[in-house]
Amino acid sequence: MSDEYYQDKEKAVRIELPETEVAPDQAIAKRFGAFGPFLEKLFASGVEARGVERVPEDQRETRNTWNNLLMWWSVNTVLTTIPIGVLGQFVFTLTFPHAVATILCFGFLGAIATAFVATLGPQTGLRTMIITRYSSGYIGCTLYSILNILTQLGFATTAVILGGQTLASVSSSHAVPLVAGIVIIGVCSLIPCFIGYNMVHIYERYAWMVTFFIMCCLYGLGGKAGFDTSAQQSVEDTGRALSADILSFGSIVFGSFTGWAPVAADYNVRLPADTSALRVFILTMFGLYIPICFTSILGAALVTITDPEYVAAFGTDGSTGGLIAQVLSPWGGGGKFLLVLLAFSCIANNIPNTYSTALSIQALGRPLAVVPRFIWVIFSFIIYTVAGVAGREHFSVILSNFLSILSYWTAFFIVIIAEEHFIFRRPAGKLGGYNLANWDKPSKLPPGFAGVLAGCCGVVGAVVGMAQVWYTGPVSEKAGATYGADLGFELAAAFAGMTYPPLRWIEIKLTGR
Repeated sequence: MSDEYYQDKEKAVRIELPETEVAPDQAIAKRFGAFGPFLEKLFASGVEARGVERVPEDQRETRNTWNNLLMWWSVNTVLTTIPIGVLGQFVFTLTFPHAVATILCFGFLGAIATAFVATLGPQTGLRTMIITRYSSGYIGCTLYSILNILTQLGFATTAVILGGQTLASVSSSHAVPLVAGIVIIGVCSLIPCFIGYNMVHIYERYAWMVTFFIMCCLYGLGGKAGFDTSAQQSVEDTGRALSADILSFGSIVFGSFTGWAPVAADYNVRLPADTSALRVFILTMFGLYIPICFTSILGAALVTITDPEYVAAFGTDGSTGGLIAQVLSPWGGGGKFLLVLLAFSCIANNIPNTYSTALSIQALGRPLAVVPRFIWVIFSFIIYTVAGVAGREHFSVILSNFLSILSYWTAFFIVIIAEEHFIFRRPAGKLGGYNLANWDKPSKLPPGFAGVLAGCCGVVGAVVGMAQVWYTGPVSEKAGATYGADLGFELAAAFAGMTYPPLRWIEIKLTGR
């Protein structure tokens, strides 16, 4: 074990460094015997060999911290972010001002929470799911990995459906079938993820330029068609019902930000350990907050257009792709070209879903971790493409239910990681830092009882506070009107936040780890 320690300048968290590790490409090639030479050639061609293994300090080759901003800007300045704003009025009947205020406020909370998780990547050199082993042990890591796999596959499914819908709406005479559109988006997402970390960053570093220009065009064309910010005035709820609508929509907005928290550290683990945590935090926060707010507010604005042709294009089933096609229609062939580019913007959004799903599968345990990362990338692609084809006619229902439920578990996930970091891993805390040599040694990691029990308390908070079509919790019923007010993520965070510190203190007292 190395006697060196790394002291983070902002957080002053002591981190014990492990010894030099064997390069993952060599280890994998040796492990697979006869297939070794093929794998060596594959890795030599540029395909990433490293999966969930820690990235040692001497193998971190980049200092481009701006990737923290540019990557998340590309990931979220996309077609799939527009429907978030659409839901505010289509599902919750909010007026445009109330929808915008909800997006800005709840989005800010979500951006801060997710940006904190991103700061742990350079400090530890570990992927996000592996970091949970230091608070919730191997058992907790496995449970979080399962939740994250479902989360990322859910995101991926909505991405390929919306991209496919948009490609299908480009032309009525020579339309791409919806199923074919879904497969095309999925395959294009697969390629950079198969190659790995460097290709992901190369793509995401520049993808935002085209899509940001298209979003600006949509604002302009939508304004010309006529935004009516009071369009929902007659149907918007009042009193407690309005408060319930805002809280429920806010849960969806929060989830659209914190849905990236379980993968936030996956994309900066190759930054040097002495990279400023404050710099990573600020760049990640703005990389999330500005594009998600900018693009989801666009969605909220487009729904206010009352022209009958635009209303018909949107339809009763809430076809965001159809509405955007109508907005771009005054530009004829040029508008169709932009629509095709916008459909392919879903690739930028779907890349982290695909890449991190593979890492989360490896984080489930050693038997799965020994399988090369790119195999799990292909497996993930197959799963969400099939799911997208199966659920292609129910996009709005999938999106609204998925995002609101998503906010519940990510809320207590972030709280537990934050309390572990700031209370127990600080210099004056019980543990005083992270022993990174133990990242894959169950006997030297926390047993995980405290993290798992606190997570269960978070689930209880979510259950009593949630408001879904199929279930409304008792607290939600009292807080809202007819359909309840969704307080799931707030109560999930509160329940976990109150129970984790005493449980963790007892765990450390009994086990010393």
